[in-house]
Amino acid sequence: MKWLVDNFDVVLGYTKTHLYLSLVPLLIGLIIAIPVGTLIRNVRWVRRITLTVASIAFTLPSLALFVMIPAIVGLPVLDPLNVVIALAVYSTALLIRAVPEALDSVPFAVIDSAEAMGYSSLRRAVSVELPLSLPVLIANIRVVAVTNISLVSVGSVIGIGGLGQLFTQGYQRDYPDQIVAGIISIVFLALVFDAALYLLGRWLTPWTRLGTTSKRTKVRA
Repeated sequence: MKWLVDNFDVVLGYTKTHLYLSLVPLLIGLIIAIPVGTLIRNVRWVRRITLTVASIAFTLPSLALFVMIPAIVGLPVLDPLNVVIALAVYSTALLIRAVPEALDSVPFAVIDSAEAMGYSSLRRAVSVELPLSLPVLIANIRVVAVTNISLVSVGSVIGIGGLGQLFTQGYQRDYPDQIVAGIISIVFLALVFDAALYLLGRWLTPWTRLGTTSKRTKVRA
């Protein structure tokens, strides 16, 4: 802990890099997965093929992907975009499974009511299904965010890893305090960001709080 306190400025700089490398791929994954997941939800064979490809993509070893991307895309080995692209692949692979599953959680009665009111498929998806699927979707986004925060540290092996560089530097210097500082910082960052997403989810889904409140009122009564 003493090393962490004494070198807080260094850790803060690495934290900013770590957040960039974690959050940008998450946003890219959401931009891709939400429309694609919505489109494939009701087309079974397309959904099956897409989910199979996503599963294969997620099984690729992260370190191997970090090394392969510069050769495929033509970027320098130490370009942070290599980590962003690799984690965007993982984020999309996870979220493209999560979006259809979240939409499946919307009650059929609600969908039928929207259809009876004359909603088109697009309008129903945007204004009814996606908002009601938020509790399930945000739970999956929290998993992806924490996964990204963890995987960024692997990039330190090739010289790009945010807080993961505390591991490699501590190992090279045979200085356990620096390694421990890296572990504490990454765990703390993951917990803070997970809590922030949880609170965001609660704010975006006020009806879930109303349900909890009514249950508590009934119990007290």
